[in-house]
Amino acid sequence: MSDLRDAAMSSKAWPFEEARRVLKRYASKPPEKGFVLFETGYGPSGLPHIGTFGEVLRTTMVRRAFEIISDIPTRLYCFSDDMDGLRKVPDNVPNPEMLAEHLQRPLTRVPDPFGTHDSFGHHNNAMLRRFLDTFGFEYDFYSATDFYASGGFDQTLLLAAERYDELMAVMLKSLREERQQTYSIFLPISPQSGRVLYVPIKHVDASAGTVTFDDEDGTETTLPVTGGNVKLQWKPDFGARWAALGVDFEPYGKEHAPNTPIYSKICEILGGRAPEVFTYELFLDDVGRKISKSMGNGLSIDEWLTYAATESLSYFMYAKPKTAKRMHFDVIPKAVDEYHQQLRAYATQDLGQRLANPVFHIHGADVPESNLVVPFAMLLNLASVSAAEDKDQLWGFIKRYAPETSAETHPDLDAAAGFAVRYYNDFVQPAKVYRAPDARERAALEDLRDRLTAWDGGLDGDALQTMVFAVGKDHGFEPLRDWFKALYEVLLGASQGPRFGGFIALYGIEETVALIEDGLAGRLG
Repeated sequence: MSDLRDAAMSSKAWPFEEARRVLKRYASKPPEKGFVLFETGYGPSGLPHIGTFGEVLRTTMVRRAFEIISDIPTRLYCFSDDMDGLRKVPDNVPNPEMLAEHLQRPLTRVPDPFGTHDSFGHHNNAMLRRFLDTFGFEYDFYSATDFYASGGFDQTLLLAAERYDELMAVMLKSLREERQQTYSIFLPISPQSGRVLYVPIKHVDASAGTVTFDDEDGTETTLPVTGGNVKLQWKPDFGARWAALGVDFEPYGKEHAPNTPIYSKICEILGGRAPEVFTYELFLDDVGRKISKSMGNGLSIDEWLTYAATESLSYFMYAKPKTAKRMHFDVIPKAVDEYHQQLRAYATQDLGQRLANPVFHIHGADVPESNLVVPFAMLLNLASVSAAEDKDQLWGFIKRYAPETSAETHPDLDAAAGFAVRYYNDFVQPAKVYRAPDARERAALEDLRDRLTAWDGGLDGDALQTMVFAVGKDHGFEPLRDWFKALYEVLLGASQGPRFGGFIALYGIEETVALIEDGLAGRLG
């Protein structure tokens, strides 16, 4: 354990770098609350998207890294801001008309358009928890509605009333003059309509712990700030939550970065210590737009898991968290193959290299072996040329290529074969465009066909690749990638593809000869 801890203290893997920042907070004494608190926040105004999962996963990776370098207990809170008012009707829910009349009501007081839970907020919270439980996260779930109503926020809210002017001074500096005229850190919830009100506060009574305002019909109303009668505006709420819970680490997207000084100052005024924050880049859809819960653009967790195993998604989330990521279907095959490459590398690495390997942060010290003896991208091409409708068709080729494999002994490979068939039919096949070869390409393809017909070197992918290279050179392809591009476009209907020697070894010599003849005759596509 000491060797592991020593190596972790110098590792440049980003979870260890973040964990060391958290540890510095308690260099002199441990936390009074008895544990280090990692937190993620979630706004359940729409269905949870894959970015929410990524936030919890990354926080979990930092938490695990912290547990390697410190003996201080840890906890992870997933906090749902489900007391927020519904600002607009999401585009991706059934029965949207039933939500329109409930705008600005807290999400936990808006009917569930799916008809399965007490409210829209409760439905979305359940969705989030189901997603998180699928991946085995260890966390405590907190609902803002429950936290406000149960008294968990009472002490902080009463302190906010006492220090109202100081908090307002922080907020007013960040607002335009017009907004300053009506702004208050407190948002009362109308006793009449149930809506979250963005109205001027006429009076804050710190001793009584109340706020006075005009309700929607003009009636002057006084409410206690406790008991769920009032909530905080979102920026003060951020800092107040840090103070109330004693948060030590929280990640969020770069859109929050300009507000970090505000959140931190609010937290300090309310008697807390601002946490270490980790700002990550945004998740984008296929055209570069930010993923939105209400729009439903980009990938969902369920969609990813339709085409690949959970570990590939975890790998995708680990890599380069400070770089914007496109979350679309075409990133899945690359993530699958890179994940298995890292698994294979892990077995030969020393301790320092292992701590920098993404699979350590996905699995901890119990990293499995990869039995994906055929890359996922190769399986996709195999599904293409064999017109496979189920994974059993692929297994006929796989068994000839790797006789020692089976679905029982290589479950990762068996699952990947099924995913590949599904992915190919849904995404690859509709986009295929075959073309006829030009004169030079035709001559080279005929030469390749003839050499394969005379081949007696067995299913040796490296030897076959050398032969394919030789054909390209002999026919004057410069650069050689033009030769491989021609192979892919004429034979596979795509502009890029697999290592072709390996593909021949997997698909078979006779089958590849027949494929070339079909390509030359224009029978593909």
